[in-house]
Order: sequence, then structure tokens, then C-alpha cells
Amino acid sequence: MYRQSEIYARQGVDLERSTLADWIAGITRLVTPLAELVGRHVIAATKIHADDTPVPVLDPGRGKTKTGRLWVYVRTIVLPRAPTRRPHTIVTRRPGRGAPAGAPGDFRGTLQADGYSGFDGLYVEGRVREAACWAHARRKFYDLQVATRSPLAEEALTRIQKIYAIEERVRGKPPEVRREARQTDAVPLLKDLRQWLVDTRSKVSAKSEFAAAINYALNRWEALTRYCGDGAIEIDNNAAERALRGPVLSRKNFLFAGSDSGGERAAVLYTLLQTAKLNGLDPEAYLRFVLGCIAEHPSNRLAELLPWNYAQTQAADERLAA
Repeated sequence: MYRQSEIYARQGVDLERSTLADWIAGITRLVTPLAELVGRHVIAATKIHADDTPVPVLDPGRGKTKTGRLWVYVRTIVLPRAPTRRPHTIVTRRPGRGAPAGAPGDFRGTLQADGYSGFDGLYVEGRVREAACWAHARRKFYDLQVATRSPLAEEALTRIQKIYAIEERVRGKPPEVRREARQTDAVPLLKDLRQWLVDTRSKVSAKSEFAAAINYALNRWEALTRYCGDGAIEIDNNAAERALRGPVLSRKNFLFAGSDSGGERAAVLYTLLQTAKLNGLDPEAYLRFVLGCIAEHPSNRLAELLPWNYAQTQAADERLAA
């Protein structure tokens, strides 16, 4: 908003940041019921992805910022040729990393995430089942290979790549087909990989980064291999990481959120804009459409404005026009 205020000022238009902030607040009030509806759809799923990213928040009176977090939760639907099509996304915010914000509190099912310890309490309770992320496990070996050209790291990457090749082959197939392929082809490779990791760990220094990478995988082995028994679970948490690209890229254009309430508003808007993008929509066009009709739209038909329903309506209109 600071940058936009400066740009308008150079064109002779006086727009204070406080005015722009009031506009954002008004927009957020209008679309919050729609973002909440997205959230209810997400939590109704039996499996969701989760991730978070830091966002500096201005801390008035202290002359500096504090660290807030944006949390993203993604519900994906496995469809032919498009396993992550029609994702539903909710972005929430909390002041620090601490316990996860919002979504998991009411969720029952499989949560796919990185190894963040804040989720451990959910797993211990038993109402949430953990599915870990092979991309995170692989990244530790990849970083070692890039830094040291380690033959052992290269061997680990080669073995993991073979497991990913199976996923490429069944991508977009029905869950039962994916499960069968994983049981037949991936499980033997995973058993060999686990034994190789155990054997290799005994040959390297227990304090080495390579041992730490091995321990990361072995300590999460049950959660890392859970996807083999459930064709609806993905091999990694990339769906959540993709959903965070918008907020991460946005940080290149601002230094901080101006307040806690500003962070909350950002989370509401990110929920709608990221869900629109993940459903193949132009987020600006979608937001313009919503703002043009939501004030007069019947509250009992609010679901019609959800991004995936709007996308279906758009597709139907395009077919009729053709």
C-alpha cells in the first residue's frame, strides 16, 4: 500500500495508506463468509496438506517487527489426468510458530506435512494420522550432494528417484490403481532403501550431516511410507508448498504486515486468491466477479461463488460459446 500510495502521488492523486487500508478492510468484511466456507470444505476432507511461512508483522512501540506465520491447508481431489485439480485452500494466521493455527483443531483424517513438531500433539491424540513428505526427506540428501558431491548422497537420490518414477506412472489414476501400483512396485524399493539407510548409517559418523539426513528419514519411516497403503495420499507435500508460492512471492513486494489485523485480512484474501489460482482461474478476474455480486448474493447460495464452482460455470459458458 505504501508503494501504491507513492505511485498515485506521482500522478497527482492523493491516496493515503490509511484510506487504502480501509478499502482492504471493507473488501475483507465482504468476502470473509466466503473464505470461511472454503475453510469448512477443507476441514470436511479426510486428508489435507499443511505448511507455513513466516511473515514479519509491525510491532508498534518497539521499533521493530515480530514474526507471524501464515498457515496453508489444502484439500485435493484425485481426478483422472489431474491429481491435484480442484484444490480447496484455506490460509490462516497466528502470531508465532507455536501450535498450528485454525484448521487442524476440527480436522479428523490424514494430515500430510513436513516434520514440524507442532503437529505431534495431534498425532498423539489419534484423531489425526500423519503422512510425511518425501520431498523434504529427499531435499536433505540433495543439499548434501550439491555441497559435497557425496557418492552416498547420490546413491540415496537415485533410489528415491526410482520411487518417484512409480508416482509419475500412476499420476491421475484412481486411488485404488495407485495403491495397487505402490504395493506391487514401490514397497519392495522402499524396503531396500530402508535397509540401505540402516547399513549406511553404521558406516558414517553419527555427528555428520549425512547421518542427520538418514535419521530424518528413518525416524519418520512409518509416516513416509503411509502413502503406499492409501491411494488418496500423495508421496509428498508439494500441494501445500505450491499454495504458499503466492504469499512467499508477495514478500518481495512488502517489508511487513502493518498490524495483526492486517495479517488476518491478508489470510482471508490469500485463501480466495490462492484457491482461485489452484483452480486455474485468473485471481484478479475472480475477485472482481465476487466483489461485484457478493453484497446482493443470497447467503443460502454462497457456495455458488466458491472458486471451483465459479470455474465450472465458466467452463460451461465457454462450451456454450464455442
